[in-house]
Amino acid sequence: MDSEPMPEMEWDDQSKLYEAYNELHALAQEFETPFDAPAVLVVGHQTDGKSALVEALMGFQFNHVGGGTKTRRPITLHMKYDPDRETPLCRLVSDSDPTFAQEKSLREVQAYIEAENMRLESEPCQFSAKEIIIRVEYKYCPNLTIIDTPGLVAPAPGRKTRELQAQARAVDSLVRTKMQHKEFIILCLEDCSDWSNATTRRVVMQIDPELSRTVIVSTKLDTKIPQFARSSDVEVFLSPPTSTLDGFILGDSPFFTSVPSGRVGSGADSVYRSNDEFKQAISLREMEDVTLLEEKLGRSLSKKERSRIGVSKLRLFLEELLQKRYMDSVPLIIPLLEKEYRGTSRRMNEINQELSTVDEIKLKEKGRAYHDMFLTKLSLLLKGTVVAPPDKFGETLQDERTNGGAFIGLDGLQIPHKLIPNAGMRLYGGAQYHRAMAEFRFVVGGTKCPPITREEIVNACGVEDIHDGTNYSRTACVIAVAKARDTFEPFLCQLGSRLLHILKRLLPISVYLLKKDGEYLSGHEMFIKRVASAYNNFAESTERACREKCMEDLVSTTRYVTWSLHNKNRAGLRQFLDSFGGTEQSAVGTTVTVSLSQDSLNGSGNEKQDMKPRTDVKLSHLASGVDSTSSGQTTETRLADLLDSTLWNRRLAPSSERIVYALVQQIFNGIREYFLASAELKFNCFLLMPVVDKLPALLREDLESAFEDDLDNVFDISNLRHSLGQKKRETEIELKRIKRLKEKFRSIHKQLCLHQVG
Repeated sequence: MDSEPMPEMEWDDQSKLYEAYNELHALAQEFETPFDAPAVLVVGHQTDGKSALVEALMGFQFNHVGGGTKTRRPITLHMKYDPDRETPLCRLVSDSDPTFAQEKSLREVQAYIEAENMRLESEPCQFSAKEIIIRVEYKYCPNLTIIDTPGLVAPAPGRKTRELQAQARAVDSLVRTKMQHKEFIILCLEDCSDWSNATTRRVVMQIDPELSRTVIVSTKLDTKIPQFARSSDVEVFLSPPTSTLDGFILGDSPFFTSVPSGRVGSGADSVYRSNDEFKQAISLREMEDVTLLEEKLGRSLSKKERSRIGVSKLRLFLEELLQKRYMDSVPLIIPLLEKEYRGTSRRMNEINQELSTVDEIKLKEKGRAYHDMFLTKLSLLLKGTVVAPPDKFGETLQDERTNGGAFIGLDGLQIPHKLIPNAGMRLYGGAQYHRAMAEFRFVVGGTKCPPITREEIVNACGVEDIHDGTNYSRTACVIAVAKARDTFEPFLCQLGSRLLHILKRLLPISVYLLKKDGEYLSGHEMFIKRVASAYNNFAESTERACREKCMEDLVSTTRYVTWSLHNKNRAGLRQFLDSFGGTEQSAVGTTVTVSLSQDSLNGSGNEKQDMKPRTDVKLSHLASGVDSTSSGQTTETRLADLLDSTLWNRRLAPSSERIVYALVQQIFNGIREYFLASAELKFNCFLLMPVVDKLPALLREDLESAFEDDLDNVFDISNLRHSLGQKKRETEIELKRIKRLKEKFRSIHKQLCLHQVG
């Protein structure tokens, strides 16, 4: 059962091959390179026996095996067969310096893993994707790299298991990310006797649908064999039909393993005194499984069936498969390393170039250039562009209302967003600004005057400073301006907030465009923050000043009613009032026709002897007991009746109420039209246009002032030099490692070519 050196390669060449791939894997983990070394990724649920199987493959025990979540970080085991190594030699790779691996005893490795599990258990996430890397050399080790992942969790639904559900999501995300590495062979563990109920395979197939890089293993075979009552059940279990086991799995059919229970140690609860005893127990368990299966089947197992039973068969298959992947990948790895070396060299040149520009004059030039490019992107966004992806930076009207505020009237209702053009489109920049203005016009333009109560009319009449008569034109003005102010002021604040939100969104989109075009000043975060702060401060102060100008207009139109804004001439007003004229029954049921001038509407008490009757405006049912056709009625009597109805009488007649209501509507509508036009014009002129014509000068002024007063802090020159120096040292290390790996793989490739020729 011990691993033997592969005949195709000399032992020394084989050792170099594994060392090179182990170093390649470490490089991929540390620097997130776009390639990785082939490895076996063990995936299974918590109770599937993952860690126990990994220990059986290694030939010795080192991890903590038991119930619950025991593996909270992936454990990468770079195993290397060494026939002369009687005891396992373990080296733990440092988390802080992956180039350094410290020799550790098995007990120390166990203690480190358990300490990491306990540390992560107390943290919010409870799991980490960063691998614990252990290099192992031993006489029972196969030549494999195995990554043991945290066990998948399938919690029950409900409130009581919320914490476990959160853990399940974290583990699921971690394992899925690892499975996405195309170089990894997935070892899918299932603990079931019915292949149609396999749970781990469903998770694996979401990443590897065809199971083309997946080996399926049924664990705990020794517990399943007694469950089968008929030989036909065993036949189906050992050779599941293709309809049950989808895809084209590696090895064509599943493997079946058993790992004997019990730990290695010298304590009273230990079952095995040494790893040799543990290894022998695995071999015995394998032979017993074969015997029990043959008894259940009533026949001998075929050679093919035997090649799938036991840990040793799985180990041999994985070792041969991985070595083939190693050898096949060698010619492909070399060009990838070449490409990575060129990319890293280019980064090194950029760092050196950036270090050479860390002086005052060149930093100022870079700052001014960035200023100009930033303004260019802003202008482009306002004018219109499709360079920035709408799915990433655009907002629908619903998103815009949520993030920037909605237009809500006194009734607390919102206009359905579907009524606004382009409401469902994800917009930004000038297009989004225009849509917001269109919604403002739609909402404010459709706003009606709030309801007027009789109590409001009577309270608005009040008492004049020289008489106690009623003045219904003044009453209408008092009510109209109060209603208009209360209605339109919130809209003004909402418009300012919405447009400010849209302008502020231009900043991250501009930064995206700068990065896309290679014009972003990476490494100069202090300067970038300064420009962003200056822009946001400008947008906020400009919006505030613009809103104050609009507020002045609203105050002026709601402080003094100018009739010319609401009626172009007196005849128009009379015509308007006449449309609301009606008949009102007097105390004795008579009707009179009287003349109503603008002066009488205003409640004037000056009677004129030469006042002539007018018939162009009708008010009916003034209190009079004289027949309207009576030749004895005089103008003075009709005027007295008019005054009694409109000036001295405070009983609110329906006709008076209608007149006040009509006047309020007319004044309110006039204020609305003026407010709408004025607000839109002012926001365009005093918010939008300053971004185009004032922002460049103000930003440049702020920039030059900072350059003169505090250049070191603007660019954080000291920290910049230190940061660039650190980047240079890290990049130099990466370059050396890639170069060394490149030479190793070239040498291995030559040896492989020589073996093929020989």
